Amino acid sequence: MNGILEKIIEEYAEHLLRLAYFYVKDRHAAEDIVQEVFIKFSSQKYEERGLLRAYLSTLTINLSKDYLKSWHYKKIILQEKLFPLRAKSERDALLEAEERSQIGAAILELPLQYREPILLYYYEEMKVAEIATVLGIPENTVKTRLRRAREALKPYLKQEEWEVLVHE
Repeated sequence: MNGILEKIIEEYAEHLLRLAYFYVKDRHAAEDIVQEVFIKFSSQKYEERGLLRAYLSTLTINLSKDYLKSWHYKKIILQEKLFPLRAKSERDALLEAEERSQIGAAILELPLQYREPILLYYYEEMKVAEIATVLGIPENTVKTRLRRAREALKPYLKQEEWEVLVHE
């Protein structure tokens, strides 16, 4: 099992770290979440019912949402408001470079209800039906949230990028 787990970690860790970061916007918290995902995965008996990537992504999303509801997160938000310079200096350079890209920064600014479908659709390459299942919402709600998120991102995209995004 250890060899298999190591391969899974090697293959999916970076992807899950990015996914968790898009939710929590904190490198250390994202690392903790991914670590917890792999701990849960290794302690559970996983039955192959679908794609492993989708399963691990769902675990990551759920743990990220739990983190956002936690007292620890709320305490950090309060500290950032009281001491804004300290919070900025602790950002990781690797993820900060990705955040600096206009579209990445724009996605991070979207409300969570719009950020989720965009991330799952474009980064996870899930279909609308799969997103609806993962988020536990109707397909039409997913479509509406995708449309609204695209509209919110429109000012950050070049005309060619916008046309590609809308015609998908």
